Formats: sequence, structure tokens, C-alpha cells
Amino acid sequence: MSAGEPGPRQGTAGPRQQAGDKDAADNPQQTGPEATEAEDKQEEHDQPQDAWSARRDLVDHSPKAMGVGDNARFGGSLVAGDQHGVSGGLVAGDVIMGSKTEVYHFGVSGVSGVSGVSGVSTTSHGSGEVPASTLDRLAPYFVTDESRFESLLSRLRTERVIVLSGPHFTGRRTAALMLLRRLGVSPIRSLVRDTTPAQLVQQLSDGQHSAKGYVLCDLTTRRDQPLREPHLLAARDQLAEDDAYLVITVGPMAALEDISAVEWKPPSPADVLKRHLLELTGEATTDRLLALPAVSTFLEREHQLREVASFAKHLKRYADGEVTEEAVGTFSLFTLESQVQEWFDENEELIPLRDKAFLIALAAFDGGPYALTAELSDLLYAFLQDTADSALQPQVPVFGTHIGKRLQLARAQGYLEEENTEWGPVTQSKAAFLDNRVSLVLLREVWTGHPSARPALVHWLQRLAGDGRPLVRTRAASTVAVLAYADLPSTMALIIEPWAASHLFRHRLVAVNSLTLAHLLEAPNIPSILDSWCESEDPAMRWVAIRAYGLIGAERPAQTLAALRSAVRKEYEPLLDEDGDEEDIDEVMVKQLAQSVELLLLSPAGEQVLSELLHRLDQDRAVHDLALRGFLSACARRKEDARNGRPLVLDWYATSAADGGRAAGGIARLWRSALDDRRHTRAALEELGDWVRAADHDPATEWALAGLLPALVTTASEHQRLSHLLRTVRGEDGAAPPDVATRLLTVLPNRR
Repeated sequence: MSAGEPGPRQGTAGPRQQAGDKDAADNPQQTGPEATEAEDKQEEHDQPQDAWSARRDLVDHSPKAMGVGDNARFGGSLVAGDQHGVSGGLVAGDVIMGSKTEVYHFGVSGVSGVSGVSGVSTTSHGSGEVPASTLDRLAPYFVTDESRFESLLSRLRTERVIVLSGPHFTGRRTAALMLLRRLGVSPIRSLVRDTTPAQLVQQLSDGQHSAKGYVLCDLTTRRDQPLREPHLLAARDQLAEDDAYLVITVGPMAALEDISAVEWKPPSPADVLKRHLLELTGEATTDRLLALPAVSTFLEREHQLREVASFAKHLKRYADGEVTEEAVGTFSLFTLESQVQEWFDENEELIPLRDKAFLIALAAFDGGPYALTAELSDLLYAFLQDTADSALQPQVPVFGTHIGKRLQLARAQGYLEEENTEWGPVTQSKAAFLDNRVSLVLLREVWTGHPSARPALVHWLQRLAGDGRPLVRTRAASTVAVLAYADLPSTMALIIEPWAASHLFRHRLVAVNSLTLAHLLEAPNIPSILDSWCESEDPAMRWVAIRAYGLIGAERPAQTLAALRSAVRKEYEPLLDEDGDEEDIDEVMVKQLAQSVELLLLSPAGEQVLSELLHRLDQDRAVHDLALRGFLSACARRKEDARNGRPLVLDWYATSAADGGRAAGGIARLWRSALDDRRHTRAALEELGDWVRAADHDPATEWALAGLLPALVTTASEHQRLSHLLRTVRGEDGAAPPDVATRLLTVLPNRR
């Protein structure tokens, strides 16, 4: 068993290949020695991504619902702030854990005419007469554009049959019933939705009923059984003979041939809510209820009309003193939870397993490229098929699923947007839920409400963690962060710990990002996990803890730096032996420690971090080297990561010097220490030379550097070192010294 695979204690269902090997990517069923061999081949080329670039990928590719890009912690690195777990007013923790409200009872919707809270399917309307009382009850709540509705009435009178096309839960059925009611026909009979086009005339002329109006909701059509013009012509002849009328409703993707369906345009949720409240309460109470902040928030959430109708009833209960204003505010989340639950409760006929896999993938890649989401959803579908029946070879249809149908099911939208890539921004066709809370609720529901899906989901996430695309690996981490919030023990055992113990750096980095994002969501105990891993005898877990410290450690800089100092002393222990030398130090681990210090220095907690580094600078060699290496790494970072951008540390120095801050003196002291330490002199001179070349492109950088250089000269040897650098520094691509070097040479104070 490889280090990256979960052992028996994690409770995985059978051996599986560790994610990320290329051979396994070609064969989802590959297990055993071949998978291990493929992983070993990958390890030969696996190198740790530097902490700064990894942080940038985390910011660029995390889902918007987590608010990473807008969060103050990611201004430089993760720091304490008042936006903990909050994105655009979305409290992620409350969403993941649920609304925690009383149970609401959704009755018959006054708009959709559908009982219950069904996510995608319409209640199966059995064939039978629609009671007049039902029509009378629906009529006062019906909202429509009267001019357009009259046009539909005129067409129905003339043609006797019309087809209304529109998404589920937009009031199509109610509109059909109201059209027949306005015509004054009675009785009205509802035909079973399983009626096929070929059976349509038979249903109208069964000889057992004498209806004058018919409504057929969600007519069953398939590619091999479309609704054709001859079907409607035959139905029209029968209806004319009986002096009757028929309204058929279909979805936007219904199979139609030579038929011009009428697009049903639903009323706005605000108009529907107002009409319902007027009928339920009265004008004065309606105005008061519509002024509630929770109502505005609800209407901004793209709720279906049936949910709007139920919300009106709930507001009526609030007006009557039966529920609190807090319960009104949480109603929106409850309707969302009900929608998500029913997506996964529906049987295969209504929502096939492949569509459920797409919903899960969209939750993981919400706001990401649609093609990528669809590609990886089919991978998950294969794993879910294997869980459902391991004796069968998983099969994924290549064609047949329309993007519009998928997005309609998911209550999502497609759009074009730029995506940051390692090759620069590119325009992508993306897909996102209309409600940014869906992804969080859906992932929690799958993980905690449907445990049988866990083996497939774990295998899928393992594969994503080994993917070569940063976006995919980041979304694997963000998905696991949500799972960790919902169920930390299982998520740690099944996913995060195996990644953290892996001998592949990319798996460990996904573990770092998972823990970081879980902490951002306020999952419990993440700092204590890192503290214990930092003391672990397993170098892989120590690596994960050290990298994660750089991202979240700025919330408690003193404790974090203490942990990093302890870790670096452990790495320097070989030098304490008589036979120990520099080669015995784990250079990879020491470099990661320095990069964590780099992120902490460049975080909004940088001044406190700088003070801590200076206070312990001369404590011992390990701590001294850690501080200087971390400082020089930070000095290499530029604004917006531009090659000749202004150095962030130099900009920090200039701002502090202008404001009379203490940071300027501390930065100068670290520069002098690095230049004067033979173990770091070369790296310090190289970085200072890069600063000079950057100054050649930016006057503001030149002025800032001109202010810093005098502070670096306190002795004759320091003057000699810097003057030699400025006289010999090469320009871009080995060119002659830039003119800025000559100008900077004049600012050096003469020390003898």
C-alpha cells in the first residue's frame, strides 16, 4: 500500500489506486501493483510548488461561494479579520450545517399547482376531472401579462389545441387551467402525463367522458417518439367534433417536430408574492411585510414560483404572530435544502444517476468551466455505477445530454468569463448555480445524508487531487473543506490524512489547501491538527503543517512562529552531532519552512511577524537561517507577480519610512544581516541586484530603493559591498549596468 492510500482504519471499501497517476487516469478500475508502479513513476517528476504560487492558485481557483478572493486573509496571506467564513453576506458555516429552523409544510402552490416541494419533477397528475373548487382557489392568485394571456386565449379558441413550453415550476400548469377556465369550458379533465403522442387522440375519444377542456402536463416525448404535427391535427379534429379544447405543457427540451410551441413567460417572483400577500392579508399588511429585509433577500435568490407562494403563506404566519422574524429569514435556506434533498431522493426515472453525478460535480466546480465540470462528472458517474453494481463494467454515454437541460435541472446558468491560468487569462464557457449557497448545501447533503456514495466520492476526489490542472486540484480541496466542516472525523480519516501522508507533493498540497479552506469556513480544530502534525515523526505530515501555517498562521503569528522555530531546530539537529554536516539537513523541508515565513511576512500581520523575527534573530543558527531565508524569499515577490513589478517588501519599507513606522528599521536590519552572513550573502546580493533592475523600469521603485540603501550602510565593509554591487550589476539579459545603478551609487553614505 502506498503512502497516499487510505489504510484499513480509514474504512474505504476495497483497494483503489492512489489518485493522480496517469495510467490510472486511463483506466478507472486499475488497482494493485500496476497502480503503485504508476504512482512511483509520477513521484520521479513530482516537485513541490512554491508556497507563493500555490497561494495564488488557491485564490484564483477557489469557488466564489467561499469568498477567498474577497476575503481579507488573502490580501497577502491568510490573516485574522472580520470576514471569517463570510462571502457577500453568506455565512458559509450556517449554510453547510443547515437552516436549523422549524419544519415548514408546503401545501399546494397557488402558482404552479404542484403539491409538495419537488426539485425537478411535477406531481404525477392522474387522469380525472379537475374540481371546480380547485380552479376557483387558484384563480385569485394567478398573475400574468393580460395582453399576452388574451393572445393565447384567442389562439386557443381558433386552434383548439396549443402547446405551452417552459421550465418546470414556472406556472405552466396553472396557466393551462386558467386558459380553459377563461374560455368558460366545463368540465376540465387532466390527462395522465405518461400519455404518449401516439395515444393522445385515444385519450380524447375514449367514449367514457364528456369533458370540454383537457390539460396534459409534461407530455412524455422522446427522440424516437416526438410530438408531431399529425398528432395535433388528429387531436384538433377530435376536439372540434366534441367542441372541446386542449392545452399541453412541455419542457424546453421536449422532442417536437413541425410544431410551433408557445413559450410560457412566468410572472416575476415579486409580483407573485405581492398578489399572494394581498389575497392572504390585505394591502396594509402586505406593504409592511414587503418592507422586511428578509423579503428582499428572498427575492434576490432566484426562487421558483412555488417557493414564492409558500413563502407568502409563511409571511402570513409571521403577520399572525405564529413564527418569528428569524424564521422568516431562514425560510429561503430551508427551501434550498428541500430542493437539494429531493434531487437525490428522486428515482432513476426522474433523475438518472448520471444527472446526480453532474449535480455533485457542479457543486465542486461551481463557477468553473462547463466542459471541465461535465468531463469530471462522468468520471464520478463511473465510480457511482461501480458502487451500485460492481459486477458491471461502468459505461458512460458519449453523447445525448444537452447543456441546457442539465443547467435547467440544476437551476444553474451558463456564461462567458475570463479564467486565470498558468498561461494567462482565457475566456471560458462557465456554469454556476443561480443561488451561490447550493454547492455548500449539496456537498453536505451527499456526504452526510447519503453515506453509500462515500466510496465513489472518495475515489473521485483522489483522482482530482492528482490531476495536472491547478483548478481541478484546488476544487478537490475546496470540496473536501466543505465535507470537513460537515463531518471532520470521517473526512480526515478517509481523505485528508491519506493525502497528507502521501509521498507525492501534489497530494500533500491538496491536503494543505483542504485544511486551509476548512479553517476559512470555521471547521473545528484545524489549528490543533496542524500543531500536532508539526511535531509528527512523519516528514510528510510535518510538511503539510508547515505549508498550512503559512496560510492561516497570521491569525496567531506568535504561536505559529514558535511552531516553525521548533520545526526548523529539528531539521538542524544533525549539525549537533560531531559527524554532522550541511548535507544532512533536509533542504526541502527547510525551504518549506522559509516559504511559510515568507507568506507570514507578506500578510497583513507582517509587522508583528517582522517584530517576532527580529526578537529571535540571534537566538541560534537554525532560527537565524529561518528568518533570513524567509525574508529573502519575501523580497523576491513583486506586485501582481509582474517580472519587473515593484518589490512588495521595498514598497512596505517605503510606506513605513514615510509614516515613521518601526517596520522600516526592521527591514533594513534584516537586509544588513543577510548581506553580512556568508551563508546568505550571495542570495542577498542577487536579490538586491534584481531590485536594481526593477528600479530601472519604475521611477517609484528607484526612489524607494534610494531611500533604503543608505540604511544598509553602517560600516565601511557594508559600503564597499554595496558600491561594488552597483558598479558591477548587469542589466537585463547580461547587458551593461543600467543607468539607475550609477544614480543609486550616489546615495550611498561614505563610511571609513
